[in-house]
Amino acid sequence: MLEYAKTILLKVSFDKILFEKELRKALRMLVPAELAQFRVWCYEQFSRIYHRILNRVFSQPAL
Repeated sequence: MLEYAKTILLKVSFDKILFEKELRKALRMLVPAELAQFRVWCYEQFSRIYHRILNRVFSQPAL
């Protein structure tokens, strides 16, 4: 599921709202062992354009 989540985020990264929606979805479907790796990857890939969204989504407690 980790690779799937990465693929989806890369494909929707052109749209801020869609990006945040898919990021939140990815966090719900990933297992805890994948979350740390996913977080690092997200910041490496998208922190230049979506730093605020990443901070907001990753700072919220897990559902």
